[in-house]
Amino acid sequence: MENPVPPTPQEIETGLSYLALGDSYTIGQNVTADQRWPVLLVKDLKSIGKAVKTPDIIATTGWTTGDLLNGVKSLPASKKYDMVSLLIGVNNQYQGRSLDQYRIEFRELLGKSVGFAGGNASKVFVLSTPDWGVTPYAGGSNTALIAQEIDRFNVVAKEECNKLNIRFIDITPTSRKALNDPTMVASDGLHFSGKMHQLWVDLAFPVAKTIL
Repeated sequence: MENPVPPTPQEIETGLSYLALGDSYTIGQNVTADQRWPVLLVKDLKSIGKAVKTPDIIATTGWTTGDLLNGVKSLPASKKYDMVSLLIGVNNQYQGRSLDQYRIEFRELLGKSVGFAGGNASKVFVLSTPDWGVTPYAGGSNTALIAQEIDRFNVVAKEECNKLNIRFIDITPTSRKALNDPTMVASDGLHFSGKMHQLWVDLAFPVAKTIL
């Protein structure tokens, strides 16, 4: 009797590693998994010959900076990545959290991001918080105030990034294009569509290409 053929081992993905940290915008609330901006970013990087593995995403809809700090505890401190991105802040604004609290927790998240990048701040980049005030969900709200508050949180984020020489990519003006283009809004009327996620990728791509 012949020996049975051993099972083929599951293909192990190889390439550069990428960790994306965030909230609903990073996990892609109300878009398909292949339309999440970190996934689209990897797709575009692969198109120019960069071998990048499927991104590890630690993000949940509704998360504030404090929630994300708890979320990254699931990763062992020894885990290292070739690139790390961070996009967090909209729920701090939405829930009326203070800028001071945001600064403290955002600074801590930057430190953890650098740690996951092997201590190399040049491997980390941050995306600014989009403006949900341009979506139909914000109808009846003080959208001018929402915009002002989003801008204030982004100022804090950029200041903290500058202190560590971490690249800050301003996607907020692009998010505001959804005000006059409903195809940039997801079906829930609150989050952004895959079309918008791709626009964010277009802005992040040059930075990611340089990092990798």
